[in-house]
Amino acid sequence: MPPKADINKAGWEQGDFPILCETCLGDNAFVRMSKQEYGRECGTCTRPFTVFRWNPGQGMRFKTTVICQTCAKVKNVCQTCLLDLEYGLPVQVRDTALALKNQAPTSDINREYYAQNMERDLEGSGGLPDTRRANSAGKEMLKSLARTDPYYKRNRPHICSFFVKGECKRGTECPYRHEIPDKNELSNQNIKDRYYGRNDPVAKKILRQNATTLGLQPPEDQSITSLFLTSLSESSTEQSIRAALVASLPSVPPTAFKSVVHVAKNRCAFVNFIDRASAEKAADAWASGVDIDDARVSVKWGRSRPKTGAGGGPGPSTSVAAAT
Repeated sequence: MPPKADINKAGWEQGDFPILCETCLGDNAFVRMSKQEYGRECGTCTRPFTVFRWNPGQGMRFKTTVICQTCAKVKNVCQTCLLDLEYGLPVQVRDTALALKNQAPTSDINREYYAQNMERDLEGSGGLPDTRRANSAGKEMLKSLARTDPYYKRNRPHICSFFVKGECKRGTECPYRHEIPDKNELSNQNIKDRYYGRNDPVAKKILRQNATTLGLQPPEDQSITSLFLTSLSESSTEQSIRAALVASLPSVPPTAFKSVVHVAKNRCAFVNFIDRASAEKAADAWASGVDIDDARVSVKWGRSRPKTGAGGGPGPSTSVAAAT
């Protein structure tokens, strides 16, 4: 019985060619691929799909697809590295810059049903994220961060685990790299965090480096949880500012915004958050500015200002004060 005729296999994927980025495909114009129908389950929706395996070039490791084409089209990512096909960046970086909200369910009960519905909706469409309502500041940030050239170094063989333990006896004939791995924040990565754009260490590093380059390095004082907005539109109000900021930061819940203090005379505002983590996420997302009421608004970290204590001396500091 053909797979599509079996009701239990109706949602299984059959593909003729994978969805890949230029880096994963490699620089070999005559690459040869092996194809195995229903070779494994998708790393995100757990449905069986057609697996492709190939060698991207001489001295490189064999690569394989890890998610199905439906999941790749929904997020517009490569089936192997799960990076965005247009910008070559992690999903979390793209979604943060374009203010895209992750609508894919993560529970085992709903994600297969969601994938089947998306497969039906994507028929005849490219599956690209809707960026028509994205602010221009986010698009400019993505263009500046985008990797335009292939990064074939990512296709190198993995590090030899026996060499790390000092037990590899193959020497120069070992197909794996003989290097000591660095233990850092990038050591712990997984498919689901990369695909859903949550807690991705690579994305966090890219966003933090971009914010630091643009002068939004988090201050050492952990009590500072406010951001300072300048160059606001004359028509801006506290309500319009809050609405624009909440819409531009879907990864932070609206309850994380403690208050918005608008100074209409100086066309500036203070945005106060309930915790430091939310403030840092906002700073990373608004590093290139944020569009509010058709105006490009600049963002800076606030700074603490000492209060006057009961004895006339300085009291505890507050994060709502002046700009850095």
